[in-house]
Amino acid sequence: MEECIKDSSGTLPGKTIFFAMTKKHAYRLQEMFDDLYPEHKGTLAKVIVSEDSRVHGKGGLLDQFINNDFPRIAISVDMLDTGIDVRELVNLVFAKPVFSYTRFWQMIGRGTRLLEPTKMKPWCHKKDRFLIIDCWDNFEYFQMNPKGKEDKPSKPLPVRLFDAKLRKVDVCQVINHPETAVSMIAKLQQDLQKLPSNNVVILDAKSKLNKLTDVFWSKLDADKKEYLSKEISPLMRTRTAEDFKAMSFELNVTNYSIATLEDSETSQKKAVALQELIIEKVSDLPLTVNVVVKEKELIEAVLHSAYLDNADEPALDDVIERLGPLMKYREEGIKLSQDKLNLKDITLEKEYIQFGPANERVTIQKYREKMVALIQKLESDNEILQRLKQGDPLSPDDIDELANILLKHDPYPTEKNLQKAYDTRQVSFLDLIKYIMGIGELKTFSEKVTEAFAGFIATHNNTFTTKQIQFLMTLQTFIIENGKLTKKDLVSEPFTRFHARGILGLFPQKEQEEIMSFTEELLKVA
Repeated sequence: MEECIKDSSGTLPGKTIFFAMTKKHAYRLQEMFDDLYPEHKGTLAKVIVSEDSRVHGKGGLLDQFINNDFPRIAISVDMLDTGIDVRELVNLVFAKPVFSYTRFWQMIGRGTRLLEPTKMKPWCHKKDRFLIIDCWDNFEYFQMNPKGKEDKPSKPLPVRLFDAKLRKVDVCQVINHPETAVSMIAKLQQDLQKLPSNNVVILDAKSKLNKLTDVFWSKLDADKKEYLSKEISPLMRTRTAEDFKAMSFELNVTNYSIATLEDSETSQKKAVALQELIIEKVSDLPLTVNVVVKEKELIEAVLHSAYLDNADEPALDDVIERLGPLMKYREEGIKLSQDKLNLKDITLEKEYIQFGPANERVTIQKYREKMVALIQKLESDNEILQRLKQGDPLSPDDIDELANILLKHDPYPTEKNLQKAYDTRQVSFLDLIKYIMGIGELKTFSEKVTEAFAGFIATHNNTFTTKQIQFLMTLQTFIIENGKLTKKDLVSEPFTRFHARGILGLFPQKEQEEIMSFTEELLKVA
């Protein structure tokens, strides 16, 4: 629990296999684990042996270990030594001697599986290493001495949050904000109340915790803050049964508060970055969820940059208390990478649109939802929208009047923002409104570019090499992402990955000119 590779919270182990000697040994390990960490109530570690009828079938213990968040630790005898494919495995514990070299490497192979990008599990987004804890000197037995890799120590999330609160106390004392300092001290004490009292680490640290009497807290000087930082803060790693998404949000807001309290150029830059992060997280909250929509007023307020700019400490506490618990419903953006040659694929990336008098900032998806809601709201009463739906022609004055009416309502649509939201460049305001109403078709910029490249590559299919086609696919993605192209771009990254001189080294002069002519025309019409 202390040494293993953890999940993103930094507190709980990632997927782990314990290779035990016998069934009796396996159950003894589980019993010991449950005794040492009773706060997990027997859900974190499970014995998985073939003789147990609860192991097999859909919904069985093995199925849960492979496909669910919990259990995280499988204690097994022989059953999981070979064959099992759990790509999220990051810890292997050899709690038995192994005398077969072949079997030893098969067991190590459980940890070498790489993640599949299209099948990421919520509890494991990244795997760049795995850890072997060898309790029986198996590596020495096979005369192997791997050095492994030294990890940079990273603090668990609850430790970072406690440290941030302690730092905020320090800042408030320096700038003479006694009320905020007292409030943060109370929060530190609340964090101590959340420590799992029967956890083995907390039991061992009882003498340290006993020093935190009322007298200790009455005047928090430099020595006491250092004691809290060195001796108490590390104990926060035992807070493993909590809502880490809410905790992460609280850390963001706390660090934002510290940055605004400190008066320096660096802290101001940090405040701006943290404000963007907070707004991004809040903008991801789905208003289709009942408990989320109850906080719609606060959510929409936070999305206006001016709200956080003007928020005092009670307002920030309110944001933490009301929106933190909702972060588990957050819809995070998806970024897909194009690994194979598929001319219909388009690189999708989460983007944001800033709009309105208060410079509100939301994702493209949220902006689209707002536009649909606005049109549906106005459609039954607005004469111009009704005429548009019936197919009647509109005059330029009608279009201007409609634009002015819409501009008075959230999300205050402009032609430029609508073009960005719907990935178009040459499409008019009126045609975009028709599309939103469901009475018009729309071909996006990405689709036009992809379609054009498909045709261009198809006409040269017998002449272009594989590397040249890969170059053109990269060029397609570059144009979709940047919306422009110069010849200078084609002799720089990412095109120099295919040849040191980019397009100049990969294509003859005639084909270079043909590619430039093709892209120039494409950018004009798309």
